[in-house]
Formats: sequence, structure tokens, C-alpha cells
Amino acid sequence: MKPIVTEKAVMMIEAQNVLTFETEKNKTKQEIKKEIEEMFEVKVDKIRTLIRDNKKYIYVKLNKKFLAIDLATKLGLM
Repeated sequence: MKPIVTEKAVMMIEAQNVLTFETEKNKTKQEIKKEIEEMFEVKVDKIRTLIRDNKKYIYVKLNKKFLAIDLATKLGLM
């Protein structure tokens, strides 16, 4: 799983508490949710997926108790 850092992704972090990742196409939403919650010790509210150009992008909306900007800072994205 690889975090995406684009202007749009940064705006989503700040405005919607959403992180963007690129991942393997064969992973399910449940597998992704479990992996993110265990890896980063956060609570995930919702996951949206997008498959484009043979790549799978996931948009992870975190629970209001966990700020995406804090996690992005820990990952070195901001």
C-alpha cells in the first residue's frame, strides 16, 4: 500500500479527513480496512475504491476522533 500525495489528495486530507492510497487490485474493502486499522491504529468509517489504468486507488475516510492530517504528518506526507 502506497500513499498518494497530490494537490487533490492533500485537499481531501484537510477538508474531508480522507487519505488516499494505491494498492493491489485483488484486495477487498474489508481486507484494506482491517490492514489500515491495525497498521495505523485508527478507526475507518468508509472506504471508496477507484480502478484506473490497471491500478487500484482507495479513499479512506477516518473516524472523526482520528485526524487524517495527523496520520499524514506521521507518514511524512505533509
